[in-house]
Amino acid sequence: MSQYFGTDGIRGIANNDLTIELSSRVGNALTILKGRPLVVIGTDTRTSKDMIKSAVMSGILAGGGNVIDLGVLTTPAISYITTLYKADFGVVISASHNPPEYNGIKIFDNLGAKLGEAERDFIEDCINKNKTNYSQDFGTMEDDLISHERYINFLADSVDTDLSGLKVVLDCSNGASFEVAPKLFQKLGAQVFCYNCNHTGHDINVNCGSLHEEFLSKKTQEHKADIGFAFDGDADRVIASDCDGQIINGDSIIYILAKYLHSVGRLKGDMVVGTHHTNMGMEMALKECGIKLIRADIGDHFVACEMDKYNCLLGGEQSGHIILKNFAPTGDGILAALQLVSVLKKTKKSIRELNDFFVYPQENINIQVSDKHKVLADKFLQSELIRIGKEIANKGRLLVRASGTEPKVRIMTECIEQKLTKEIANQIAEIVKKVSAGV
Repeated sequence: MSQYFGTDGIRGIANNDLTIELSSRVGNALTILKGRPLVVIGTDTRTSKDMIKSAVMSGILAGGGNVIDLGVLTTPAISYITTLYKADFGVVISASHNPPEYNGIKIFDNLGAKLGEAERDFIEDCINKNKTNYSQDFGTMEDDLISHERYINFLADSVDTDLSGLKVVLDCSNGASFEVAPKLFQKLGAQVFCYNCNHTGHDINVNCGSLHEEFLSKKTQEHKADIGFAFDGDADRVIASDCDGQIINGDSIIYILAKYLHSVGRLKGDMVVGTHHTNMGMEMALKECGIKLIRADIGDHFVACEMDKYNCLLGGEQSGHIILKNFAPTGDGILAALQLVSVLKKTKKSIRELNDFFVYPQENINIQVSDKHKVLADKFLQSELIRIGKEIANKGRLLVRASGTEPKVRIMTECIEQKLTKEIANQIAEIVKKVSAGV
């Protein structure tokens, strides 16, 4: 079990869990992992960004590594720039969809993919054993002012149609996409209505972005837009809204893209990768089209691993992490939004016409606990989950897991009937609360 790395990097409350000492040691460990590395680094908009970034950079520079500071930039953009600049590592200072008080450290390898388990274990070993690399041949740091435009051009080149005539709402979550997303859609000819583009960092993800879909729904209807998109703080997630305010989550985006790619003979192996949260209705609809769904563990890292295993080009999560391997090795919310809009233009269909599968009712409950691993290991809880699972075996399914980024137990139930779905979820939630109180 990793001590520092969760499903998406190292994450915690800045100056509490994520300290300058820990951040510096993570940066320095990169110079032990590879001597004198070239590292590109960027952040989202959080107020703690400069403190954490400076600490990581100090560790790299002290170990003789060289740093290129990209400023505020989305996580997928930093993945792209890592490969473009032939850097050894890309570092992102971001806590993604988490509240403003959180921050995190994500690390990409030289191929722009999240670090593998062996590399993460190596870094943790350096931290735990106080291994350091303090060189007298210090590294250097330079600012980069053109990476934003390079990333925008990369995204624009990923589609072969303009977006003229389309009205698009963008909710940038007061995060890293505040500049890149509006510029891109305007560059391609769309009429853009942009919200939550504040970049002070105090209100990143606060009542906006991909976790607060009601705002996007309202604004898409208000402007009578063709489509709306909401990103999270670092824009590796996206959800959409149609003209009537109906939310289009990650499952639906994958479904629409998969069907289109399949229809034009570009869906490699006729397979896509989802997760254990992926809706059963989507799986059944894909099967009818001749497309197989492969389920991975929750987390875009696990999705990417399954995609590599089966040589798939498309995969993602219900939460809006969408990976398009023919363009990028990691999830990119803006890229996924652009590809979805391109399908709308090419098919001349509305998002509602394309999103035509029956959605099985799902209920998701998150329970804050003091020790998520102890709670999940509880024998009573496990026996109850087995019992309930057997009871609904022919009616639906359930999933109870530890959050990879927060001190929470996440509960998901899915049945063909909404009432049963809620009843089962609430029943499990009460058991989790009871167990947590005794831990």
